[in-house]
Amino acid sequence: MSILNAYFNWSSGKDSAMALYHAQQDPRFEIHTLLTTVNETHRRVSMHGLRVELLDKQADALGLPLHKIWLPETVTMEEYDTIMKKEIGEIKAKGWEHTIFGDIFLEDLRSHREAQLAPVGIQAHFPLWKRDTRELLDELLSLGFRAVVVAIDGSKLDQSFVGRELNAEFIADLPKAVDPCGENGEFHTFVFDGPNFSHPVAFEKDDIVHKHYKADHLTDSHPGFYFQELIPR
Repeated sequence: MSILNAYFNWSSGKDSAMALYHAQQDPRFEIHTLLTTVNETHRRVSMHGLRVELLDKQADALGLPLHKIWLPETVTMEEYDTIMKKEIGEIKAKGWEHTIFGDIFLEDLRSHREAQLAPVGIQAHFPLWKRDTRELLDELLSLGFRAVVVAIDGSKLDQSFVGRELNAEFIADLPKAVDPCGENGEFHTFVFDGPNFSHPVAFEKDDIVHKHYKADHLTDSHPGFYFQELIPR
């Protein structure tokens, strides 16, 4: 059996954690590094708002190197594609011709990723693809992963959901229209412990921050997003 040399697209959240866990159980893969896009102005994980210091502590607990791609605070799609093409080209030069994502069912997102990577000769893998998201979340908890909700879309969930630990009570409280894994962007999480962590990542909760963003897909009436500030301990 030939070994597939891979890098892993790490978001710091639960879907990434589960996909990484399954990839690590697959003898075909040799995972060489985690890769994460980071806002260079605020030094935060894109979308999750997580401090880089906690991202570094995650990678340390997982026992894997971490490659950060620093993005400007405002970046056009063309600029983003240029930055990613350069970074992925450097990764490909190391002989890592496979990559792994935690996507579950968003067809357009998968197609976009594959279309970006195909020209540089990197094959994308999706260990969680088409899994039932409620079953996936139950498996996550049964394996001992622990996560806290760090960001929510205020148009899908109210502020009371941010800052909560991802557990059976949280799942039971989710509105029926919300995907259990937040696959449609309803919420994002920070995983701080699990079966592939050598130790829990220690943190403290600080303020909850409310933000509005300008984007083509967001109307002026959008209630904004809520972020749970976490501080390394």
